[in-house]
This record gives sequence, C-alpha cells and structure tokens, in this order.
Amino acid sequence: MAKFYVTTSIPYVNAVPHLGHAMEFIQADVLARYHRQIGDEVLYSTGTDEHGSKIAEKAAEQGMSTEDFVASNVAEFKTLLTQLNITNDKFIRTTDPDHENRVQIIWKNLEEHIYKNLYVGLYCVGCEEFVTEKIAKANNNICPAHNRAYEQIEEENYFFALSKFTPTIKAAIESGEFLVTPDTRKHEILRVLEDGLDDISISRSKEKLAWGIPVPGDPSQVMYVWFEALLNYITVLGYPDGADFATFWPANVQVVGKDILRFHAAIWPGILLGLGLPLPKTLYVHGFITSDGQKMSKSLGNVVAPHEIIDTYGADAFRYYFLRHIPSYNDGDYTHHRFEAAYNAELANELGNAVQRVAAMVGKYQDNIIGEIPPAEHDIHEYQRAITECRFDKALEEVWEQVRGLNQYIDAEKPWIIAKENDAQHLQEVLAYCVSNLLEIASLLAPFMPQTATAIANMFKDGIVRPLGKPLFPKFD
Repeated sequence: MAKFYVTTSIPYVNAVPHLGHAMEFIQADVLARYHRQIGDEVLYSTGTDEHGSKIAEKAAEQGMSTEDFVASNVAEFKTLLTQLNITNDKFIRTTDPDHENRVQIIWKNLEEHIYKNLYVGLYCVGCEEFVTEKIAKANNNICPAHNRAYEQIEEENYFFALSKFTPTIKAAIESGEFLVTPDTRKHEILRVLEDGLDDISISRSKEKLAWGIPVPGDPSQVMYVWFEALLNYITVLGYPDGADFATFWPANVQVVGKDILRFHAAIWPGILLGLGLPLPKTLYVHGFITSDGQKMSKSLGNVVAPHEIIDTYGADAFRYYFLRHIPSYNDGDYTHHRFEAAYNAELANELGNAVQRVAAMVGKYQDNIIGEIPPAEHDIHEYQRAITECRFDKALEEVWEQVRGLNQYIDAEKPWIIAKENDAQHLQEVLAYCVSNLLEIASLLAPFMPQTATAIANMFKDGIVRPLGKPLFPKFD
C-alpha cells in the first residue's frame, strides 16, 4: 500500500477564515480523498499558526488576552473544516505543547547552521517579515499589503545559514526532484535562487515579542514565527522519533498560496537540508481569489465569508465552484452572479437534470428496477492525470464531458419513444447504460463533491432506483 502525505499551509489566526483558506482546504481534501479511493494510506494535515507580534497586536486591539483571541479564531477554522466536509487526519496548533517541544529539538539539531549576529533592518509587523532596503525603497517605505510603514529594527538575533543551501535547492527544483508547480511559480523561485539566498534571522528579542516559542538555552530570544510555523509539517508527524514521521515523510504534496512561495520553496527546503531530511516531492502553489476583479478587503466592503455561500448553496456547490471555476494554476474571480450562474447551469440543469431524468424513467417504465448494469467504459486517464498534476479545474471538466455526453445520449436515444414502441429489452439496455454512466460520474465526483457522489450512488445501488424525493440541486432564481 502506497503512502500519501498532503498538507496545507497553516493559516495565521489574526483573523477569521476567508475564501482563500477554504479553497486551499478543499484542494488538499480532493487529493486526500482521491488517494484513499485508489487504496493509498493517507495522512492529511492542516492546522493554525498562532504565534507572532501581529496576533499579539490584534488581541490587544480587541481588548482580549492573546490566548482567548487565538482560541476564538481557531474555533472558526475548525468550524469551516466541518462545514466543507474536510477529511483532515490531523489538526496542529503551533501553541500545542508537543509542537513547541519538538520545535526546540529541531533548533538543537540545526545548531551547526545557526549563529548569533546583530541585525539591522526593516520589518513589517503585518507580514511578520523582514524586507530589504531595495523592496522598501520600491514601496516608498510603506508595506503595500498593510499600508503601514516598515519599522527600523536593530537587535541581536539568531540567524540560519540559508545561503549555503542555495545550490542544492536550485538543483532539486531544476531537476524536478522537488517539483514546484505550476511552472510559473517554479520559474519565479528559480529567479530568486539565481541571485542567491541570504542568511535569515530566525529569532526576535523577547522584550519585543513575548508571544512565541523560547530559543533553547537563551530565554532572552523567541523563535521567529515564520521559522517555527514551517516546522509544523514534521512536528505533526512526531519528528524525530514518531511512527508517522518514519511512515509519511517526505510529503507527497504541500499545498500553499503564491504569497508564501519563498518560505516554502526556499526557506523550508533549506531547513530540511540542514536537518539532513529529504525534500517534499511536490509543492503546489495556488493563486488568489478576487471579487469582481478586485482584491478582497474590508475597506472595499467586498469580503465574502465562506459560510455565507455554504449556508445558502451547500458545501458541495461551494467545493464545485472553487475547484472548477477558480483556475488551478492562476488567480480567479468570485461574484455572486457567477457562482449562481454556474450552479444553475451546471449543477442543476446538467448534473441534476441527468440524475432526475434517469431516475424518473426507470421508475415510470420499469417500476424502479434497473436490471443488469453494464460496466463503465470511459477512458479516465486524463482525469487521473489532472488530479496528479493538481489541475482540479481540468479534472472536473473531464467529469462534465461525461455529464454532458449522458444528456446528449438521452436526447439521442429518446427512451420515451422506445417505451411507446414496447421494446422492453432495448429500453432496459438504454436505461441501464445511463445508470452505469451516473455511477461512474459519482465515483469520479467523490473526491470533489462527496455528498453528491454518495447521493447518486445510493439512488442507484443494488439495481434498484431509490428516488431522492427532491432535486439534487434546486435551482435559484
């Protein structure tokens, strides 16, 4: 039995979940469900990133203790996972004592690559990131993501000697040993590596930031949030001595957003190399979701909470739209109009209509008895390849070719005419073929739309039709 380990990035809990978090959860969930379906032993991990000055600052703004603020937002993420039917096997919090203990072990195991030095530079609290003078100058010393001035910081910190690993990381990406996909992101990180990586600061003064994991042997310092958060992918497996670590590392696919490409395609590989560990096999980097062509922001008033869509249309419709209509290899747009148009045209009219037509005809003409169902014979290699390449939109397009083909078959064969001609054997063959198609469609949809797949499979199992009594996808006017 093959092993398959998939992770999402762990969202920073300075705010409640947004559509980008939801999309990333379902992308990883498709991979996990698909690999379980084909018989692999799967471990899917997600969680929350809970340290850093930005979280402490937000908690203070809201008059809450940092612990209570974090717990409140963590609960929101866990609720979203449930609402979306996410099948994660593990949920790690970076405030978990086990994570904190194992992170300190990792620090000690990296000590030959860690040194202390004076750091003088510019820092954005919103990004939890140091920036170069060149970047600051290009942005007029204002972080474009957070509209706040970079802070000048001068303090003695610990550094990780990332620069020494540049050639090895570059070679691994170029050879495909560490596959960064899509190619646009691969070329982007290779351009960064071409200039060489700098050593990175991996700690902050505890005087400046108390909300963090202490550096082993130096209580005056806490670990830089982005450094210790990256380690969750192995601490959740029980590094260095856990059974899951021995079984599942290296990760098969790590799913992240394009804004954290450098952390996952440069810094994270450097840490792993410093530990003497193999690199992940694939880093899949998704794009952003805009709203009517604009970045979602509170100031524009165009932020959409995931639950607003799920509560109205259901989890499977949500999963369908963000897997098929947000390009897997690029940015994509959400509007209420586009969502509802896709729902009505594709889920209600095409898929739902095919299911209802077949069920109704078997009920009307054959007393709900399907008879012998022939095996499905469609070529699904392109569907399988698309999932392997994290092209979720392409995989669903392959499924929809079958949905549309089935509707065309029904219109061409006209079972209602066959029934009038009293050709019972031909009618049974035609309807059984339709059911075979629907069962195959249900199987292909299972990783993407699990509730829908189960409903279709249950409706036609055992050679008997069991009508739902309501449309699979009621239309919205």
